[in-house]
Amino acid sequence: MQHLSQSPTDPGFVQNPYPFYDRARAQGGFFVWEDYGLVCATSFNAVDAALRSRKLGRETPAELRVDPPEHIRPFMEFESRSLLELEPPAHTRLRAPITRAFTSRRIAGLAPDIAALAHQLIDRFPNQLFDLLPAFAEKIPVIIIARLLGVPEDMADQFLAWSHDMVAMYQANRSPATEAAAVAATLAFSDYMRAHIAHRRAHPGDDLITTLLAAEQDGTGLTGDEVITTAILLLNAGHEATVHAIGNAVRALLQSGLPVGALMAADRVAATIEETLRFDPPLHMFSRFVYEPVTIDGHDFRRGDRIGLLLAAANRDPGHWAEPNRFDPDRAIRANASFGAGIHFCIGAPLARLELTTALPALFARCPGLRLAEAPVYADRYHFHGLERLMVAC
Repeated sequence: MQHLSQSPTDPGFVQNPYPFYDRARAQGGFFVWEDYGLVCATSFNAVDAALRSRKLGRETPAELRVDPPEHIRPFMEFESRSLLELEPPAHTRLRAPITRAFTSRRIAGLAPDIAALAHQLIDRFPNQLFDLLPAFAEKIPVIIIARLLGVPEDMADQFLAWSHDMVAMYQANRSPATEAAAVAATLAFSDYMRAHIAHRRAHPGDDLITTLLAAEQDGTGLTGDEVITTAILLLNAGHEATVHAIGNAVRALLQSGLPVGALMAADRVAATIEETLRFDPPLHMFSRFVYEPVTIDGHDFRRGDRIGLLLAAANRDPGHWAEPNRFDPDRAIRANASFGAGIHFCIGAPLARLELTTALPALFARCPGLRLAEAPVYADRYHFHGLERLMVAC
C-alpha cells in the first residue's frame, strides 16, 4: 500500500484536490494518507463496499474510547447521541421515528415553498456584482430547515452562525478558538431547542419536532435530548452540505460552457443535478471503524482499524465512469458516493436533491445571462469542499 503526503490545508489542494485523488487512486483502491496517519479508500468499489459493510461503522469500538477533553465535552456529548455516530441497535431505534417524520410526502410537499423562496431571493438580487452564496445558496437550505423544525424564520441567520461554528469541528484547520466557538454554539442551540420543544409540547404544530415528540410520548421514539441532537444534525448536515452542493453546482454549470438553460429543462434537470453531485460533491471524506476482520479490494483490515473513505475520489474513479474528470450532464444516472450508502445513507438526500432541482431551474430561468464575475474560491474547510465566495453577475 503506497504512502502519500498531502496537507489538506495546502492552498493548491483546497482549490483543486482532484489531481491528488487521481495520483492516490492510480496505485490501487487504498493508500496511507501520512498527514492523517490514516488508510484511505479511493476507488468507487472500495468506498462503496466499506460504506455498505456491517463489519464497519461510525461508532468507536469500546476498547478505543477515551473521554474527550473537558473543554470540548459539551460538544462531544451531543455528538455521541447523533444518529450519524451510532450503530444498531441504537441507530435503528433513532432512525425509525426520524424516517417516519421525514417522509417522502412531507419532503415532496416542500417543492412549492422552495420554488417560491427561490423567486423571492432572486427578486432581491442587486443590479451589480454580488456573492451568490449569502444571497441564494445559504438562504434556501436554512430557511427550509427552519420551516421543517417549526421555528421562526427570523432565526435563520442565527442558525447559520451556529451551524458554521459547529461544523468547523470537522475541518482540518481546527484550532482552540474553533473548539471554543463550537461548544458555545452547541450550548446556545441546545438551549434554544429545549425551549422550543417545551413550547411544542404545549402547542403542537405541523412540523418535524411535533412529529418526533408524538413518537416520544408513545414510547417508540426519541428522548428530549435526542430530539435536540437530531435538530442539530439536520441543521448541520442538511444545511451545510446543501449550501456547498448549490454553490459547487452553479460553479460547474457556469464553467462548463454548456447551454445551462437546456440542462435545467424538466426532462434533464435530474440528470444534470446528479452529475453536479458526482463531479464536485460537498463532503469529501467520511471515516469508518472496523469491527470484525474484513477484506476489501484485496486488503485485510483488523478490528479497531480506521479507514478514511474519500467520497469525491470514488466519484472520479475511471473504473466506474468514462472520462470522470469531465463534467457531462448527459451521463446515464448511476449511484455515486456523495450521500454515502448502507444504513448511514444520508436521510436528507431527498430534500437536498429537491432543493437543487427546484431552486436551480428558477435561478437560471430568471437569470439566463448569469455569469461568473471572478474565479470561484474554495474555502479551507476540508473535509467539506465548498466555495468561500461565488461572485456573479446577472
